Amino acid sequence: MIIEFGHGTHVGLRREHNEDAYHGDAALGLWLVADGMGGHEHGEVASALARGEVVAAVERGQRLDVAIDAANRTIIEHAQGRGAGLPMGTTIAAVRLDDGRYEAAWVGDSRIYHWHDGRLRQISADHSYVRTLVEQGVVTAEQARRHPHRNVITQALGVTDPESLRVERVEGAIARGDQLLLCSDGLTEEVDEPSIAALLARDDLGAQECVDRLILAALEHGGSDNITAILIRAR
Repeated sequence: MIIEFGHGTHVGLRREHNEDAYHGDAALGLWLVADGMGGHEHGEVASALARGEVVAAVERGQRLDVAIDAANRTIIEHAQGRGAGLPMGTTIAAVRLDDGRYEAAWVGDSRIYHWHDGRLRQISADHSYVRTLVEQGVVTAEQARRHPHRNVITQALGVTDPESLRVERVEGAIARGDQLLLCSDGLTEEVDEPSIAALLARDDLGAQECVDRLILAALEHGGSDNITAILIRAR
């Protein structure tokens, strides 16, 4: 199986700084997106710390959920050491590929999608206030997209106490023709899933060109946040 991937990030149209961080390494089989929060020199530090900790832990052979848990503790310790007045936090969505299998783990509302047999499915589950409302039947999924509190997350690295952190993890198979999309909410806030699926379905676009068009679509629809996406294709 040959792995092709495209990647990109953009500050968006309303932010002064890009607090997102990402990593892609086909040799290690690791890809991740982290969406920092807390303002300049806080959010971008948190997302960079998460990226560095997870990469180093996976290189040592640790599972993704263990690596992410360690990243949470690292960010908290860093913030305490700085005496930061502002919170320093980040979401994370990560995928590890090995011999036709994937391991996915996440905290927050950065997402992981699996394209298989012409269908797009979100395999992560947002740690967000509106997801709770949807699960309780208070609002529909479509209403959640427009809810005024749709950006409120319930779990984040550096913000959630280590004893309360819930790193979710799933495993699955990836076949030739499948695609995995990792992205920050700067993409999904502006581009709906049918539009994402329509781009992933195009055979005439390479992985990098597809990522470029996803980011462009988010900008065309407002670009209200930093936008980061990684698209992994198995051929």
